[in-house]
Amino acid sequence: MNGHHPFAMAALKFAILATLGEVIGLRIRTGAYHKPGFGILPRAIVWAFLGICIKAAFVIFAKGAPGILTTLGVDQNWNQLLGKSIFETRSWWHVLAAFTISATMNTFFAPVFMTFHKITDTHIEQTGGTIHGIFSPVKPGKILKSINWDVQWNFVFLKTIPLFWIPAHTITFMLPPQHRILFAAILGVVLGVILSIASLKGKQ
Repeated sequence: MNGHHPFAMAALKFAILATLGEVIGLRIRTGAYHKPGFGILPRAIVWAFLGICIKAAFVIFAKGAPGILTTLGVDQNWNQLLGKSIFETRSWWHVLAAFTISATMNTFFAPVFMTFHKITDTHIEQTGGTIHGIFSPVKPGKILKSINWDVQWNFVFLKTIPLFWIPAHTITFMLPPQHRILFAAILGVVLGVILSIASLKGKQ
């Protein structure tokens, strides 16, 4: 299924696992797994779309980022290395390539992705967590003004990206390609916990 329908499977994995992460996050914040207006199904719909975006980012950065190393004079067959598990290659070049992919992806893609996700989360809450609400017009300008940028910048961007996401996605790209999206979706559970901590910090 991964081989024949990679984007559909990415959507399915994130819709299930990343939404689960948000449910766990709600439990951390409120003590309940669900509450009126939370919108589990709208969040799953958003995560399905985001899963497709993440799959596209994986393809783009896995193909493009190793080119930085080639430009710097490192002569390796990156496609061959990254097409296998680190347990098969046992190569430090594989580790370097995985780190380069993770670092560039989390520098250029992750902040935009996280901000977009914050906008959709806020939109879901403002429209009562309904299916009809998720498809109503979004007001990104108004939502962006309401975001606690102190938490978004100093915690979500400056702490979770270098301390968690870059190392985590370095491990992701040391896995064979067919396992990366599943591992990333599992990390979505962790994301739910991180966002809950950020939410609690914002309220403080």
